[in-house]
Amino acid sequence: MLTVEGEDSQPLYVATDEGETGQDGPFFVVYRTPDRERRWGWYCSNCESIDNAMDSMGRIECNGCGNFRKPEEWDAAHE
Repeated sequence: MLTVEGEDSQPLYVATDEGETGQDGPFFVVYRTPDRERRWGWYCSNCESIDNAMDSMGRIECNGCGNFRKPEEWDAAHE
């Protein structure tokens, strides 16, 4: 598990074995605790950022580099 620094200078834990495919690189799940009990967000492997957003349809977009994952139930009507 990779460790990164959160916004409050506390460690966050990146589960490199839990991810979703992005256009420019995978997004990995980030946890607040090393035992994976408290999920925190996503880590963009393309630019190594935790500054990402996920909407209610499952779309993930990195605010740093623009890497994105399409919604889980994607169709042309969602664009």
